[in-house]
Amino acid sequence: MVSKASAMFSRIAPRKARMIADLVRGRDADEAIQLLSFTQKSGAPVLRKIIESAVANAQQAGADIDTLFISKATVDKAPNKFNRRWRPRAMGRATRITKGVSHIVIEVDERK
Repeated sequence: MVSKASAMFSRIAPRKARMIADLVRGRDADEAIQLLSFTQKSGAPVLRKIIESAVANAQQAGADIDTLFISKATVDKAPNKFNRRWRPRAMGRATRITKGVSHIVIEVDERK
């Protein structure tokens, strides 16, 4: 049984979050939570919270928590519509400051 949790418009760059998602993809859920507790990356607390939410969703559906593993972990770029700031450039021009925003989706499944 597949359970899913997502965080939309997370204020972390997709490149940084993908590094952590690649680290936990395919691992057991409890092992991934333990690993992220001691990882010194900025995306680790964000992904740990999403994995804990996916495990709680699976528990609500009646799945066995000990057999859960992370079957799918995706990080996509979200539209940056919140921070609209400008930086002065040469010859009177200005460019937008782009801040990283991500959509993160974690799916957990029972290992057969």
